[in-house]
Amino acid sequence: MSDGTGIVHIGCYTAESGGRGTGIVAARRDPVGGGLDVLGVVATTPSPSFLARHPRLPVLYAVNELPAGTVSAWMVHSDGALTPLSVRSTGGNSPCHVAVDPGGEFLFVANYGSGSVSVHPLDGTGAPQERTDLVTHDGRGVVPDRQDGPHAHMVSPDPAGAGLFAIDLGTDSIYRYEREPTGRLRQTARVRTRPGTGPRHLARHPDGRRCFVAGELDASVTAYGWDGADGLTERGRIGASRRSGLVQPSEIVVDPDGRFLYVANRGVGTVVVYALDDDLPRHVAEVPGAGDWPRHLALLGGYLYVAQERADVVAVFPLDAGTGVPSAATIRVEVASPTCVLGDRSLIPG
Repeated sequence: MSDGTGIVHIGCYTAESGGRGTGIVAARRDPVGGGLDVLGVVATTPSPSFLARHPRLPVLYAVNELPAGTVSAWMVHSDGALTPLSVRSTGGNSPCHVAVDPGGEFLFVANYGSGSVSVHPLDGTGAPQERTDLVTHDGRGVVPDRQDGPHAHMVSPDPAGAGLFAIDLGTDSIYRYEREPTGRLRQTARVRTRPGTGPRHLARHPDGRRCFVAGELDASVTAYGWDGADGLTERGRIGASRRSGLVQPSEIVVDPDGRFLYVANRGVGTVVVYALDDDLPRHVAEVPGAGDWPRHLALLGGYLYVAQERADVVAVFPLDAGTGVPSAATIRVEVASPTCVLGDRSLIPG
């Protein structure tokens, strides 16, 4: 079932979080030139900072990054319009990431402020129900102003099965969970990163044997080998940038073919490209022009879309099919305080 081929949805920060947006924006993507024709705000909702789609149903989800966090769901129409389905409390503070399990039965939320992960069963329409679990991490890290306690930053369900990674910036940890049929989470492992890493997001390689983690606090990329279950083994680390000045990695993604890894760096405003033809990612290029505070990036149909949060712009970079390197941005689309670019499901890797 289609949920609007060619329609991109864009999350943002609203006034509740100091942003300038008013809700989720829909745009029609040109598959040839990569441009975005902004259709307008299709859901007025507070700080929908991260978005996700149901794997089968035409349903869109957003966290509402508020002190009393919520997750919202909408039915998606072919023109990108959204009809509300439900809003549920996440039980946590400042939820910043949402993901759906591959079977489309459960939704997971990372609550940054309270360092917790909530689980919500989905009904037959894809609407989230009251949570079945809320797991709170514990501990702190070595960076006092950023790691005074747990700060869950991402939830990453396995491509198959009931496993889940939860990445926690505040405790320098990657937690491993198994979801029980009841919707409860059972912790099966905890992998500690190097102190002060501040792990933010994890990108999986399509081969199912590798993962890459962006370290927000030490400007690193850590490569891991994965055994498909609880085993996550560090293979090595590299820098997220070769520039001087503030480097604060945000999003990290692997291209659908598994050839290249991309990292957006706030501060220096760059995107770094690595080749994945060896044990460690190999630096290919660091491309400027990612703008003021590139918070998120997405690979869609041969183009790289970068949400420049503080510039109120989504920039579109053509990608070289051979080298994977973005050329200069050809299109800059005005969107207030953009924080997430979500392509149509047919364009989402995996």
